[in-house]
Amino acid sequence: MGAVSRGTLRVYLAAAPGVGKTFAVLGEAHRRAARGADVVVGLVETHGRRHTAEQLAGLEVLPRRRVAHHGVVLEELDVEAVLARRPEVVVVDELAHTDAPGSRHAKRWEDVDELLEAGISVLSTVNVQHLESLTDVVASITGVVQQETVPDEVVRRADQVELVDMSPEALRRRMAHGNVYPAERVDAALGNYFRVGNLTALRELALLWLADRVDEGLRRYRAEHAIDAVWEARERVVALTGGPESETLVRRAARVARRSGGELLAVHVVSADGLTGAPPTALRGLRELTESLGGSWHQVVGDDVAATLLEFARGSDATQLVVGTSRRSRWARALRRGIGGSVVTDSGDIDVHIVTHAAAGSRGWRLPPLTGALTARRRWLALLLGLAGVPALTALCLAGGAAVSLPLVLLAFLLLVLAVALVGGLWPALAAAVLGGLAENWFFVGRPAASR
Repeated sequence: MGAVSRGTLRVYLAAAPGVGKTFAVLGEAHRRAARGADVVVGLVETHGRRHTAEQLAGLEVLPRRRVAHHGVVLEELDVEAVLARRPEVVVVDELAHTDAPGSRHAKRWEDVDELLEAGISVLSTVNVQHLESLTDVVASITGVVQQETVPDEVVRRADQVELVDMSPEALRRRMAHGNVYPAERVDAALGNYFRVGNLTALRELALLWLADRVDEGLRRYRAEHAIDAVWEARERVVALTGGPESETLVRRAARVARRSGGELLAVHVVSADGLTGAPPTALRGLRELTESLGGSWHQVVGDDVAATLLEFARGSDATQLVVGTSRRSRWARALRRGIGGSVVTDSGDIDVHIVTHAAAGSRGWRLPPLTGALTARRRWLALLLGLAGVPALTALCLAGGAAVSLPLVLLAFLLLVLAVALVGGLWPALAAAVLGGLAENWFFVGRPAASR
């Protein structure tokens, strides 16, 4: 006999109790039974709701396993009975439930996993507050700490996740009519857990969690089918940031995103050696600006800025890209294509917006700025290293006398300049090079070694 193929799992996700997920799962059970599938109900909690109980009519319901615990008889899913019956599909309500002590497994989702391994397909339910990754968020919203949880990965691995949605107002009306809780519990529930604000926040959590799972499935599908083209499933705008024009770019990209109903992703590219071309304080300011405009900040690594940016944009399914016009001079642009030109040439399906700004390269060649990504402390330290290092190295070479040749002297001063550059950048190194050149010329060039 060949190996049994794993059953499929379909989970009905809801933002709160009472929206109708158990009713929906039983409706699916009836539809499958009508199509000829062998369907049984392993365990369903009706919570005394008449309409849910009526949905059980016409379905085979397996007896539950009774467990005595501290003088109380608890009813649990009878996994052995389901395995012995071997239906095609079984309904198992409340995936996050904790089984009674002494049960086959500690959690109901583990019972479900065993049934799936046996080749039985499962229909189940879960509320968003029971997802393990969201319990702290739910507790901060509702003030209620959930004791029963299910790992997110269990639900993410499901073959299908269907959202059972209902507006907060509709759910509160359903509660007021007595369709969720008994009459004596309605007022307390409406004034606490089921406040409009709580329900709205829980609904948003459910929608965001499901959207993230759908996005993950889309990325996996594209990777499996080697699809590189941009799919306009959701408008996204990426802004390249880092230079003095960055604030202009981010604000312009935010306006584009708002007009298209899209999402703003701001990207800063760092070279593979970890060095960044912008001061940390400037980057912090850009990140705060991006987040204040409703966008998200991303930092990626790559030596080819244009290629790295396009790779990020395609990986995010971005449909539009905002970059600044080149800050380089016309001569530099004529000799080598800039980032904007490379992005436009290689963008493919992505629309590129080139934004002009005050720092655009209308001026000629100029030296790099005195300030950069290096801190002032490092630049001063490098300058002191050069000012002290040149006299010290000169004295050391003079003390060596004939044993120190001119090539060795030149190499020593070159290494000193290199060390200063690594510590403090261009300007301290330039000062050390000038001072070192004067020392070399005065004390060593043109003089025989014996005379030093």
